[in-house]
Amino acid sequence: MNIDISLVALGGFAFCGGLIDAAVGGGGLVQIPALIHALPDSSLSTIFGTNKLAVLLGNSFSVSGYLRRVKVKWQLIIPTMGAAFIFSFSGAYAVSLIPREFMEYLIFVILIIMAVYTFIKKDLGRIHSDIKIGSKEILLGIVLGAVIGFYDGIFGAGSGSLLLFAFVKYFGFDFLNASASAKLINIGTFTAALIFFVPSGHVLWVTGSIVGICNVAGAVTGVFLALRFGSGFIRFFFLILLLFLIGRMGISLL
Repeated sequence: MNIDISLVALGGFAFCGGLIDAAVGGGGLVQIPALIHALPDSSLSTIFGTNKLAVLLGNSFSVSGYLRRVKVKWQLIIPTMGAAFIFSFSGAYAVSLIPREFMEYLIFVILIIMAVYTFIKKDLGRIHSDIKIGSKEILLGIVLGAVIGFYDGIFGAGSGSLLLFAFVKYFGFDFLNASASAKLINIGTFTAALIFFVPSGHVLWVTGSIVGICNVAGAVTGVFLALRFGSGFIRFFFLILLLFLIGRMGISLL
């Protein structure tokens, strides 16, 4: 296997990806490019499959940290996770059918809208609204889970940030509760994608395990920072991440 960057450097990127992912999502936009450079002879499907293994490990550890401090709205999360699981598998199946450029342009526009809205709404995600979860909210959760789950299966990078923003904007969660809920949904989407990628041979187990261990270390650090400094820190970190992603994607696309 040809490796253009050392495993140490790849591990460093994986640590940063895990930290970002645990706090605000979007760690894949750090980790996936590192894997692409480290595995130049691997197909895009293999890159995505190996990345899913690593981030599943990281998310599992970060969720365990959040669950000790955050009260989860399971009546909303379970059906949302179910829809995300089903459509993530469909997205993984469709990864070779939908032009990647289209998805990148779409996400680029969405990221700009999210950044502007979050910046303008100074109090967004600072206070947790204990809203009643009824059939309307559950249906909205299923729709959002399906759309973001499908995207996660196809490309995935930034899906955690999209989920976090959706929970804050549409369900009145603060950033801390939204981050925890997004992690739970992502466990479902990552598992679904792996159900497709593993049987088709698109997972490099050794590389994925090494990257996964580093991702876990970053995730533990990210959860500690999120719980220590709360929603204000996550909101600030979220805005910084969005600006970074917009700049990176903008340079790539334009």
